Amino acid sequence: MQSLIRGSWRESTNIENSSCQEGRCLYVILLMALYWCTEALPLAVTALLPIVLFPFLGILPSNKVCPQYFLDTNFLFLSGLIMASAIEEWNLHRRIALRVLMLVGVQPARLILGMMLTTSFLSMWLSNTASTAMMLPIANAILKSLFGEKDTSKNMNREHEEIQASLQQNKLYTVPTEMQFLASTEDKDLTEEKEVASDALSDLKKEEEYKTNIWKGFLISIPYAASIGGTATLTGTAPNLILLGQLKSYFPECDVVNFGSWFMFAFPLMLIFLLVGWLWISILYGGINLRGWRTKKSNIRVDAEARAREVIKEDYQKLGPTKFAEQAIFFFFCMFAIMLFSRDPKFIPGWASLFAPGFISDAVTGITIVIILFFFPSQKPSFRWWFDFKAPNTEMQPLLTWRKAQETVPWNIILLLGGGFAMAKGCEESGLSVWIGGRLHPLEGVPPPVAVILITIVIALFTEFASNTATIIIFLPVLAELAIRLKVNPLYLMIPGTIGCSYAFMLPVSTPPNSIAFSSGHLMVKDMARTGLLMNLMGVLLLSLAMNTWAKSIFQLGTFPAWANIHAENATSLLPAVENVTFSALNKI
Repeated sequence: MQSLIRGSWRESTNIENSSCQEGRCLYVILLMALYWCTEALPLAVTALLPIVLFPFLGILPSNKVCPQYFLDTNFLFLSGLIMASAIEEWNLHRRIALRVLMLVGVQPARLILGMMLTTSFLSMWLSNTASTAMMLPIANAILKSLFGEKDTSKNMNREHEEIQASLQQNKLYTVPTEMQFLASTEDKDLTEEKEVASDALSDLKKEEEYKTNIWKGFLISIPYAASIGGTATLTGTAPNLILLGQLKSYFPECDVVNFGSWFMFAFPLMLIFLLVGWLWISILYGGINLRGWRTKKSNIRVDAEARAREVIKEDYQKLGPTKFAEQAIFFFFCMFAIMLFSRDPKFIPGWASLFAPGFISDAVTGITIVIILFFFPSQKPSFRWWFDFKAPNTEMQPLLTWRKAQETVPWNIILLLGGGFAMAKGCEESGLSVWIGGRLHPLEGVPPPVAVILITIVIALFTEFASNTATIIIFLPVLAELAIRLKVNPLYLMIPGTIGCSYAFMLPVSTPPNSIAFSSGHLMVKDMARTGLLMNLMGVLLLSLAMNTWAKSIFQLGTFPAWANIHAENATSLLPAVENVTFSALNKI
């Protein structure tokens, strides 16, 4: 009898400890969410809190928390950052940008398209912030060549005032008595002069409005293209890698998401969204005039476009001939992309099938390429050195030095990723994810396509005010449990949530690229809100279209996979056991 009571007491104690762990883990997550949203602490410092709080609160031991900060997903991201540092070191990104602008032309609509295409391509491999910071000076130089300095509007207003003042003075001119017989003729001439002056005023006003709108369209298109372009690759933005890391934590058997499969899904979506976004921005800001397709360009605009063409050409010529280092970086960059894409593309066997299964990951591929950058010479090697004993023994500079990598790689993002993975591990080990799943019963009747739209809208609105990385870290565990409750493939909800984090277009504080563009002083909050509202809606609809069409065949979204079924069985069996163990022990007594 006593042994039975002791056993029941131990079981009840374990249950209480388990429930305490859930509450403590929830407290840590809410605390980190609060710090991330308010930025009371730097984002990277907040990401370090699980290392301190999880062991002290008895949620996870340190030997399980600390490894989460350097998973293979972190090394994949690190390889992308190092490759980006090498590209920036030798100005390859600037050469690509100027070359694309030379090809697309200098008409405003075409230039906006060229800016968006270039920024989105760079953002696939560089960070969104770096792509925006690099493209904005180029845009400003082109705009100044097209329209002159932005401050010239004040001078034009002064000219308007002077013209109006002269008109008023003309009205007060006295007519000499000896010239009274010509008064009627002079009145007619004066009326004609006033009409010509008023026409000039209206033309100047229209030209000024056109100039201001085009300037805004240029500046606003760059951060939007950076946010859209970052979704196309796994290494393009942090939320994509957080999805990959949390998938490996929650569903270890899931192997359908890798660089190749993600690129096949997200790249077409990026192109479609980029084209639709370009049309919206060009129409809204006058780059495309639907009423004036056949109107003839003014001489002012023709001269301005010629000047812009010369500015782009001059900037490109300043780069000089293509250096050996640029050619080498471009070669390794292509190898980086091709090897990541072809490692395991799913529709055909990849090169990783030549090795033992499970040994080669995207992180291995990326790190292999970037290590070469640290010893490959930046100047064309001379083979005479081997045969000329009098040749100087000078040290060759590599394509990338470690000092440069230390200075340019944003290490805080690595810690931020690790904090997200540690949080996910804590949710799983403490049973908090199971507890969250038990509270999602009211949502079980929602049709999955409707759930995709609602999830994307909620996350896109939330990320307008909070960090994209913090948002996806908070929402992904909930989406995983919701998918299990709805009996749909978890990727069907987790992928839209991940990409929705990047669709933050309405406010300057939404993303660093938005803030950089807004800081130029030529944009107002209402400009971003008006443009970004429709961009958000278009992004939600296009993402829903993609998830219900080509994504289904790429990620097998039409079935509830076995790797998710195993997790669902473990989760559902754990909760009833926790609830019933006390009653079974008391019945035995």
